[in-house]
Amino acid sequence: MVNEFEIKKQICDIGRRIYNRNMVAANDGNISVKLNDNEFLCTPTGVSKGFMTPEFICKVDAQGNVIQANPGFKPSSEIKMHMRVYEKRPDVGSVVHAHPMYATSFAIAGIPLTQPIMPEAVIALGCVPIAEYGTPSTMEIPDNLEKYLPYFDAVLLENHGALTWSTDLNAAYMKMESVEFYAQLLYQSKLLGGPKEFDEKNIKKLYEIRRKFGMAGKHPANLCQNKSGMNCHNCGGACHDGGEFKKFPGYQYDFVGGDCGCAEEAPAQNDAQVVAEITKRVMEQLGMK
Repeated sequence: MVNEFEIKKQICDIGRRIYNRNMVAANDGNISVKLNDNEFLCTPTGVSKGFMTPEFICKVDAQGNVIQANPGFKPSSEIKMHMRVYEKRPDVGSVVHAHPMYATSFAIAGIPLTQPIMPEAVIALGCVPIAEYGTPSTMEIPDNLEKYLPYFDAVLLENHGALTWSTDLNAAYMKMESVEFYAQLLYQSKLLGGPKEFDEKNIKKLYEIRRKFGMAGKHPANLCQNKSGMNCHNCGGACHDGGEFKKFPGYQYDFVGGDCGCAEEAPAQNDAQVVAEITKRVMEQLGMK
């Protein structure tokens, strides 16, 4: 079993990666790792994630209270959203929060990453929704995040950034890379006239590949144990959230032969409208008109 010092070194290494890949600026972002049900390592507030050393790393309990921290360091106030993930997803071993450029641009524009455009994104991520805006350091973010936790392993945080989680630190970080790469490809393909999306048949094939791989985490390819085996993901989550997830491309298909009685999704904006909307909202956030 890897000891705590080694895990702290790994956290510092991932911090350098997200900093060097321009996924964070200044003191942005935070990382956590689950040691056991009541002990978690996390990055401190007010430090650049690109320049941490193991003595920077703090230890907290399941409520986010400090168990151990060296003088001058305290956990990030955003540890609350990490703790909500661990509470609701016992399978999760690590959480990563960052502000990657393209993914955060979509979050600022209010546009989720939902188009099935490349095999790796469909297999590894499914859809990446947007959790509604919450004031940083408050319970608003974890409260708004909670409804997405049973269905996804990555979300955009409205006007804020991205959050990913998985079985271990490396896997959680790789999901962050995948989200950003997906966002960049989606944005640039829209500039080239619009991406070609996979149809139902090809999405079925990709979901089957994921099942054969036995990949951990939550995904539309996973069968829900509710409703006699009906896949709640593929009925758009209608049995949980009024059909909100039905709006996500790839979630409108029923791959197990049932029908949740969801209405057809509304037509999506065309690609030119989406690109214009992203550009407008990003420039507004930057104070440019």
